[in-house]
Amino acid sequence: MERHPTSAPPPPERDIAAFAAKVPVFSNDFLKCVIFIAGPEHPQGAFTQKFYSTLASSSTLLEDFLDFHGAKNNRTWYYFRELTATMRHIGLASNFQKHISNRLQYYDLPDSAEFEKDAAAALDFLNQCLRRAAPVVLDEAKRLDLHLPAERFRDADFPSLNTSTMLAFDIDDENKDQQKQHIVKIASEFLNILKSFDQIKFYERYSLAEIRAIIPDKINEVEIRRYEMLVHNLQSSFDTYVIQGGFRFGNRKLKQLRGFFSVIFHLFQMVGRLLHFYERHLHAAGYKNTYQRVQEQLAALIDPARLLDCTINYGLYYVCHFLALGKEHARMILNENIERSSIRVGVPQKLGFHSRPSLLVAKIVQHYGGQVELVVGEDRFDASSVLDMQWAGGKIQKENIKDVLFEGDARTLKDIEILAGVNYGEDLMGKGIPLPKELKYLK
Repeated sequence: MERHPTSAPPPPERDIAAFAAKVPVFSNDFLKCVIFIAGPEHPQGAFTQKFYSTLASSSTLLEDFLDFHGAKNNRTWYYFRELTATMRHIGLASNFQKHISNRLQYYDLPDSAEFEKDAAAALDFLNQCLRRAAPVVLDEAKRLDLHLPAERFRDADFPSLNTSTMLAFDIDDENKDQQKQHIVKIASEFLNILKSFDQIKFYERYSLAEIRAIIPDKINEVEIRRYEMLVHNLQSSFDTYVIQGGFRFGNRKLKQLRGFFSVIFHLFQMVGRLLHFYERHLHAAGYKNTYQRVQEQLAALIDPARLLDCTINYGLYYVCHFLALGKEHARMILNENIERSSIRVGVPQKLGFHSRPSLLVAKIVQHYGGQVELVVGEDRFDASSVLDMQWAGGKIQKENIKDVLFEGDARTLKDIEILAGVNYGEDLMGKGIPLPKELKYLK
């Protein structure tokens, strides 16, 4: 039998009356949105960003009001509170997805035809979730004796963002030379995000059993929001220091890079919101009967299997897809904007470019992302490849070469020069030695 705390006395009647007097105020706009959803069937995609934003703001306000008054610990109000949260999180996820659909043509991304189709299907699923939940919200409001608003929203209250008119493009935001350092930094940071994301990314859709095996242990809201913030920071830096204008004109390559940032960021937002809803409201219900019963009721409205499929096999799948495409694009832009230089340094003493020195050089090149080549006579080797470095090492040893030339990204060459100054991190017996503090990222 479920126990309830006896230490806290029931609130005075005047406090309950004050709560009851404010509930209609804080629930009015939310219920108007729910009535709008539950009204005559809307065509697919008829909900606009203005509607989703209204639903999100009104449900957030109501949820805060209910939480302030302890609805999460009250059997009478707990289900209504969870329904409010359901509409909030699904509405926010829908808003992020609608934003992507509205802006996709301006992102100018390659291989986006299938994504556009899958995006429409994902938004349709989220709209279905809202439509299934809306009548239940209204029934629960009636059970709580909440008067439904007499005033109704109309389609005209939620016009689309899109029109056939664009304002004149009369502010020049073309790339300037002084922007190059920012472009290089942003592209490098994007490539570093890709490296750290390797533990999560995948290229094939998962079965439901595989999804359940990784959520929430490997993939969860906290982890996704971390990457969401990293990409958002890149997008903000790009808009501040590189291109302040829109998507239609200017340097196409740079604006395509911005398109990759945008679609990945908004997909992360959607995935994070849906993972929050699943983990908080469908997965971990707690041990009390009330919580478990409400979880089952929510699962009957929002199919957890379909929600996870939309989250992982649509949202995260396309995050990985556009990260992979963006990698080559970022690398191309990086190499077009880096400051190039060359250095001549000695070969690792005694053992030459065997595995350890080759690996450290490759790690430095990969850290910055720019192109660097090791030049040995007429031959050039990719310094980001351990295998290439070792092939070069064989030629160097065979020809008894004492010093070599590195050409490419000046930032990378500076660190290679530091590494060469400590015999590439090893003593004359081939054992590792401490690296200078400038190379601490190699540890």
